Amino acid sequence: MKQHLLIFILIVLPIIGFSQEQDAWVYLTDKNNVSTSLANPITILTQKAIDRKNAHGVVIDERDVPVNENYISQLKVQSGILVLAKSKWFNAVHVRGTETDINALLGLSFVSSIDFADKSLNASKSAQQKKISKFQEIFTVFNYGEAANQIQMFNGDQLHLADYTGTGITIAVLDAAFPKVNSMSSFQRLRNAGHIMGTYDFVNRDDDVYINRIGDATNHGTLVLSTMAGYIESQYVGTAPDASYYLFITEDGLNENPVEESYWVEAAERADSLGVDVINSSLGYGSFYDNTNYNYSASDFDGYTTYITKGANIAFEKGLLIVNSAGNEGNAGVNAPADSARVFSIGAVDSNSDYASFSSMGSAIQPTQKPDVVAQGEASFVINQNDVIGTANGTSFSSPIMAGGIACLWQALPNKTNAEIMQLVRESASQYSSPDYYLGYGIPDLQLALDNAIIADGNSNESKNITLFPNPTKELIYFRLPSDIGDVKVSIFDILGKRVLDQSISEVSNQIDMSTFSKGIYIAKIQSKSISKIIKIIKQ
Repeated sequence: MKQHLLIFILIVLPIIGFSQEQDAWVYLTDKNNVSTSLANPITILTQKAIDRKNAHGVVIDERDVPVNENYISQLKVQSGILVLAKSKWFNAVHVRGTETDINALLGLSFVSSIDFADKSLNASKSAQQKKISKFQEIFTVFNYGEAANQIQMFNGDQLHLADYTGTGITIAVLDAAFPKVNSMSSFQRLRNAGHIMGTYDFVNRDDDVYINRIGDATNHGTLVLSTMAGYIESQYVGTAPDASYYLFITEDGLNENPVEESYWVEAAERADSLGVDVINSSLGYGSFYDNTNYNYSASDFDGYTTYITKGANIAFEKGLLIVNSAGNEGNAGVNAPADSARVFSIGAVDSNSDYASFSSMGSAIQPTQKPDVVAQGEASFVINQNDVIGTANGTSFSSPIMAGGIACLWQALPNKTNAEIMQLVRESASQYSSPDYYLGYGIPDLQLALDNAIIADGNSNESKNITLFPNPTKELIYFRLPSDIGDVKVSIFDILGKRVLDQSISEVSNQIDMSTFSKGIYIAKIQSKSISKIIKIIKQ
């Protein structure tokens, strides 16, 4: 990550400038052509975005209309003002300048109000002094073997076997740089499929997200993306290998500054306009800014107060499903936007499903249970920019691992809303009836979430009646099938996803011989014209 000398310089230099430069959000009075834009939404949104909103009953409203560019142009020429970001949802612009120059903007007819990032310039609030990295990253080389654990932990592998691999779902990854994703062999499958839909660096204002600039948080974006989209034949498969992706840089590696909140909101707005379904954000803000006057107080992490959380709440209203790292602060608590009830916040466990000590804990400050659920974040398997598989620690990785799984679940249940998918995942989790601040609702079971949804929709009577026995087995397995089901095809896969048997069965010929199979866990995929079901088999 950042070199120690660089960190020292970053800590010292901003202090020198604090007395002069400030960050603030400038809220504007109105927008251009609102009625015309809403009557013709294709002028402000892609067709995919319009279709997604219509499918989920999301209203296209004034917040979808872009900020008045004439106003932004006028702000840019004001004395001492630097315009850094904009938000159509808030109809606001993030600026930097002296307190005097920023306050002078109130004299402009189109400026409604100003909110300084330094809360003492608005209203005095206590600030935390601690500063730590938003990421926790430790990389080690390994031989593949247990890499499957992080998807099997929540039964995402069973969704893959049912051909739910993220196809048709679009994920925006809001992160730091993505070095070498455009050339690595482990993303060749993703590139060949044309599933990198677009890129943008909101910090440097260009499309190149594949290089490491000075201050970039090393290869963090690449590692995060690999957990979802990485693919190395017979060695590694991400949790959503067939989803489509937008790669957005919103993290400024040189500074800890609230402008990063604005970059994040701007990226979320673009994701919404492009028809993105899921946002993965392995970032958290609000507690550890270089200028401690910018820090939010502990009570501000209430799911409503911070700028980034307010933006995430609007993103949810627009139909996006935001999956966010709970944070790596342990009992110091979750940061924004993970504090929001409308953000699906992911904590971390180790490979044994035990709480990872760095994973941020929720508290009574948040309006709902935090974290929501957990996934493997200690010794998570990732691929670095040298195409080497290794392990890394942090909720930075438990979040995308889960986001990929959720994308596959949403593919299976395309008519569900973001809120419905989130609730299905919560209800499937290991401690849904007794959540805590360590693991939230626990470890989800995505196959159970899918089954529960099917049952609730009343389409599962036949698949519920399919069983096999004995299980575990040493030799033969027998299938109990409902009457008049017709021909049934059974495919059996080993734990690595390799197909080892295809056989047709019926009510009369209902057995399969597994006597020659090696001991271990297998997956049976059972299909007919009317049903599809996955059952785990243990061969003794």
